[in-house]
Amino acid sequence: MRILSLLILGYCCLSAAAYASSRPLLDIVDIQGVRDNQLVGYGLVVGLPGSGDKAQVKFAAQSLNNMLKQFGVQLDESTLPKSKNVAAVAVQATLPPMASPGQAIDVTIMSLGDAKSLHGGSLMLTPLRGVDGKVYALAQGNLVVGGINAEGKNGSSVTVNVPTAGIIPGGAIIERSVESLEQNGDLVLNLKKPNYKTARNVVTAINSTFGPQVARAENWSKLVISAPRDADSRNTFMAMLQDLVVEEGAQRPRVVFNSRSGTVVISDEVRVKRAAVSHGNLTITISEQEGAIQPLPFSQGRTVPTQSSGVDVSQQTANMMVWPEGTSLDTIVQAVNSMGATPAELMSILLALDKAGALDADVVVI
Repeated sequence: MRILSLLILGYCCLSAAAYASSRPLLDIVDIQGVRDNQLVGYGLVVGLPGSGDKAQVKFAAQSLNNMLKQFGVQLDESTLPKSKNVAAVAVQATLPPMASPGQAIDVTIMSLGDAKSLHGGSLMLTPLRGVDGKVYALAQGNLVVGGINAEGKNGSSVTVNVPTAGIIPGGAIIERSVESLEQNGDLVLNLKKPNYKTARNVVTAINSTFGPQVARAENWSKLVISAPRDADSRNTFMAMLQDLVVEEGAQRPRVVFNSRSGTVVISDEVRVKRAAVSHGNLTITISEQEGAIQPLPFSQGRTVPTQSSGVDVSQQTANMMVWPEGTSLDTIVQAVNSMGATPAELMSILLALDKAGALDADVVVI
């Protein structure tokens, strides 16, 4: 029994030392049902100084024709209006959780055609729909564009940032609300970073504050809480949950590599087991040379073109480097930099260490 007590005490001490940090509860969990909803719409931006869609963008002209019909302007179906002051755009917005009708939200506008710039334009009234096809907001207003496009008569142009996208702060008014949080059922919390220790600590903190059997963990990510049914009491309960501070369980360190940009991010907890590393480059250079063979004077010969190829193989010498057990991040970076490795080569070294079982971290390629 004494040995068991010592083992439990030692386990608790190791667990306390392994915790990464203490954070507010609502910073490490998502409340099921409390979420954003994406809205999208299709509209027209008008008032552009000749920088809108060209005549070959048929859907912009058709949209303009349909809009004019709503105002009693009848045009021949065979001829579509041609205006460079109009651009067809996609409109995006995010509906916040618990949003009510009448609230204003920001919208993002992006050109769909070949408009050169949306600077100075105004969005016509555009319905924004959810994934269910229902209209949840109406957008309209003047665009704020951060990009600039200028062209000369000879075809030269200068573009700064992105002139074909912009925003309208508070440009959409919510017309329909979404009841996200279930008021009559249990409250479900989902850990943003699933972890058994974190789940246990959350359950312990909630039961210590509100009483036993209030919270339970269904798995390492999902927590179920018996919350009050009354709306006002439920709101007070959520406010008290927001003030709880919970210790997170230790997360396994990661090495993240962006294959497109060559960016490598290594967390501070990364350690390397004892390993020997050698890095060198093999360079093959092929050169092509063209020449000609000239005949002797008065020999009645012809000039013959020739081509010769040269191949040179060179290999950069590199010493083998031994990393001792438990090598830290600083040592890894200094050692790799001393070998003159690029970020891509650094990732190759780390992947090789991972395959050899010498890297105490998860390798993530994005």
